Amino acid sequence: MVWQRNVVLKTSEEIEIMREAGRINALALDTARQLIRPGIITSELDKAAEEVIRDQGGAPAFKGYPGPYPYPATLTISVNEALVHGIPGKHELLPGDIVSIDCGTTYNGLIADSAFTAGVGEISKDAQHLLDVTEKALSVGIEQMHSGKRIGDISAAIQRYVEEHGYHVPREYSGHGVGRQMHEAPQVPNYGRAGRGLVLRPGITLAIEPMLLVGTFQTRVLPDQWTVVSADGSLTAHFEHTVAVTENGPLILTPLEKVVDGRNKG
Repeated sequence: MVWQRNVVLKTSEEIEIMREAGRINALALDTARQLIRPGIITSELDKAAEEVIRDQGGAPAFKGYPGPYPYPATLTISVNEALVHGIPGKHELLPGDIVSIDCGTTYNGLIADSAFTAGVGEISKDAQHLLDVTEKALSVGIEQMHSGKRIGDISAAIQRYVEEHGYHVPREYSGHGVGRQMHEAPQVPNYGRAGRGLVLRPGITLAIEPMLLVGTFQTRVLPDQWTVVSADGSLTAHFEHTVAVTENGPLILTPLEKVVDGRNKG
């Protein structure tokens, strides 16, 4: 059902399919996360995640995604100053790096999308603080996803929390609706004014994804035409969940932290 502003409302049956897509996506991300170590190259993480998705009956949602050229991988893997859309390849992870991994899975025609940032071995206190604030900003945004709230409530809550901790959010990249397509209406910026924007109602499914930068909100795109980095070379981090608005509040469809032995528990 298409509601206001081209927003597609999902049925309860569609949300259950998205939960299965989310389970597979979380399992793929968890597999990649367990492989993170100094010396591994990013293409190995990508290969492992794709094998999980296909073994579970899904398909990588990012692979072939249109852009400057079709996206060539299952994951986006963005290291240190790279914020989003880093292409896996021969890049070797080093001790002290932080790496953001984003993944999308299609299952029975519906998509779930999520991301996390992790350290490679021991990381600095400053880097760990950045990760902690980014992950908490995701929770702060999700807490606003109640029927009757507005998109601006999500955006303002994230921006307020992030800026209280001295970090920045980009202006060009945002969360989004997700479901039948990877990117659906509405956009969900990580900055904005409370009380503004689309009214939330049950059936709306959103990818909430705080992206934080240490030194500036400004970004630039590398010559590969995909990888987005901080304009000043400072560290970045990124966490994301696909979340449904329900009568009982927000329902996280990609609960990475609950993946145990291939199943989402809880």
